[in-house]
Amino acid sequence: MRLAVTGREGQVAASLVEAARGRDDLEVVAVGRPALDLARPDTVLAALEAARPDVVVSAAAYTAVDQAEDEKDLAFAVNATGAGKVAEAAARLGVPVIHLSTDYVFDGAKDGAYVETDPTAPLGVYGASKLAGEEAVAAANQRHITLRTAWVYSPFGRNFVKTMLRLAADRDEIAVVADQWGNPTSALDIADAILRAAAKLRDDRNFAAFGVYHLAGEGDTNWSGFARHILDTSRALGGPYAKVRDIATADYPTKARRPQNSRLSSAKFEGVFGWRPPRWQSAVEAVVARLTEASRNFVPRSGKGALDLLQKPVPNDSTLLRDNIQR
Repeated sequence: MRLAVTGREGQVAASLVEAARGRDDLEVVAVGRPALDLARPDTVLAALEAARPDVVVSAAAYTAVDQAEDEKDLAFAVNATGAGKVAEAAARLGVPVIHLSTDYVFDGAKDGAYVETDPTAPLGVYGASKLAGEEAVAAANQRHITLRTAWVYSPFGRNFVKTMLRLAADRDEIAVVADQWGNPTSALDIADAILRAAAKLRDDRNFAAFGVYHLAGEGDTNWSGFARHILDTSRALGGPYAKVRDIATADYPTKARRPQNSRLSSAKFEGVFGWRPPRWQSAVEAVVARLTEASRNFVPRSGKGALDLLQKPVPNDSTLLRDNIQR
């Protein structure tokens, strides 16, 4: 099976590329700028055609949640128009598309986990652009699977887990929001689920259950609970540790509003594809273990410390709110 995945630098793309290593039955071609630029729709078809995929994975996105409030046109160009062009190109190539979306299509007002049939009501430009992308994908390619996910982290790129470990190396205490709830989701697991779905789409020519699915880690927590488990795991492995202090969303105002409840039920995906996400705690532990081992083996250059491996510099602020990072 040959997959083309958009968003070459992203967590999901990197996880898919890693999953293909050493496998004779799977090839993953990561396609990104400048060959494929979602802000330039004329680049999409040629780039995907050159990849000769059996399935297209549409993972690239504009994910700067706050910045999107000032860059609405760009957010919609990438997340709506660009996503639609990827799905359209896949249709022209005669292959299905698996498109990644977000919990931000909901307003967070529901008491409990969201299911696919719940009404959408994005709170900001980012969520609205991703919802428009879902609609564009569905209109462009009948053979589509849209996967809404949330709170994505991995050993790759920039994400909440790596930020917590980096900050803990320099600080005794980190203040983290405690009144937003969701499902931490490893991009490694997203990649595994995508491969399960892609194989079914390729092999089952009678498959008809196209549409929207939720895919998130099993179990839920808030951001401070997420941070505590990251740092408790790190400490147990001999890595950096800091105390976590709970704060409210109101204590850390941002330009874009975040949903208070991002819980997603993955039951539909499990029922159709036979794949169940692991408990979020065990998935976090696996990623923290990889990062801790990697930092120990890192050979510093230019006087930088081992934890420079974890992430580029973050803003000088001990209070953390995440962006939905899935690129």
